[in-house]
Amino acid sequence: MDTGAGMGRGGDSGAAAEPESGAGGETGAETGSVAGAGRDGSGRPYDLVLFGATGFVGELTAAYLAEHAPAECRWALAGRNAAGLGALRERLAARWPHCATLPLVVADAADPGSLRELAESTRVVATTVGPYVWYGDGLVAACAEAGTDCVDLTGEAEFVDLTYVRHDARARETGARIVHACGFDSVPHDLGVYFTVRQLPEGVPLTVDGFVRAGATFSGGTFASALTALGRGREILRAAHERRLHEPRLVGRRARAPLGGPRFSRETGTWALPLPTLDPQVVARSAAALERYGPDFRYRHYASVKTLPMALGGTAAVGASVAAAQLPPVRAWLMERYQAGQGPSAERRARSWFSVRFVGEGGGRRVFTEVSGGDPGYDETAKMLAESALCLAFDPLPKTAGQVTTAVAMGDALTTRLTAAGIRFRVAHRS
Repeated sequence: MDTGAGMGRGGDSGAAAEPESGAGGETGAETGSVAGAGRDGSGRPYDLVLFGATGFVGELTAAYLAEHAPAECRWALAGRNAAGLGALRERLAARWPHCATLPLVVADAADPGSLRELAESTRVVATTVGPYVWYGDGLVAACAEAGTDCVDLTGEAEFVDLTYVRHDARARETGARIVHACGFDSVPHDLGVYFTVRQLPEGVPLTVDGFVRAGATFSGGTFASALTALGRGREILRAAHERRLHEPRLVGRRARAPLGGPRFSRETGTWALPLPTLDPQVVARSAAALERYGPDFRYRHYASVKTLPMALGGTAAVGASVAAAQLPPVRAWLMERYQAGQGPSAERRARSWFSVRFVGEGGGRRVFTEVSGGDPGYDETAKMLAESALCLAFDPLPKTAGQVTTAVAMGDALTTRLTAAGIRFRVAHRS
């Protein structure tokens, strides 16, 4: 492994996308010790390491960093197969010549020793290796122990709850910031509500409703994560219960995200279907941690569809997916059809888009806001993950530690970064 500094410009299953190489992967000229003094005085050679770099979203994130990471950023590619990492480096160098010397770090999600070395070599790890409930816990444990910040793309509530129970306390002791859901799950929703709340009066009860629309397809890694979650209903409930036993109660304030019922939204002119995703849980945790959300905060999360037949069809499709996920043979067959590492073409992604509209009320004021951008699952998700990692590595931020949300850990700084990167945060109307 090279140990020089990487140079920049200036929920994908990365583990499954890389060829098998055994614990620790291959060794040779590309690999070696990660020891060395960091220029920031941390004693660590890297500011940022991208783990799972050869997966579909991993490669998109690597390309984004190659183009947008600041010149002083010392970053590296990591995964379990040195040959795959070397091939990725060659592809990057063909477009960005400075990537020809990009360091490579061999680590395997199944090898705790390699994860420990990875975490100890850098200040921030960004990981795309999922499904996270299978492949993610070891890296979070290593980062919590090493005091290393960690960002990922999970939308898996079970994984988030388990890592809180297992690793939040240690991360608080070491100063590590564990920030899950740094892609389309759940950045536009968490920062969108944060942005909306800041347009409303302080110190009063607030309500916000979010309405999600998107035109996009998904990769095999995302499909695997979703199907895994749908088939683990009992485990999800058990993990949520265990978290409630460990999580301190909010005193003197309320922050909640109840599941709303299907309805026609006059505010958006669409049918609103409740979305039982990780996003509203993340929003509620931001609201519990930040007094700016007021003494009594409520958030409801919806999918927004134009017609009643579409609403009914969407409900039926979700029900069918949940039912299919309960049958192991069907689940295995579906996973084989949509293999990890595969994803939509650049042309298809260029036609993709997302829009999340928010309606916020409180203190006699009402505000309509929107967060919008391009391809949500891949191009914009890679951008969000990369900017989140860069934000933790380089921006002045509030002092936080443990498992924290994007709004709590990075708030204004990440919103500013994403706006500069082309994701739109706007106030559509006030009253």
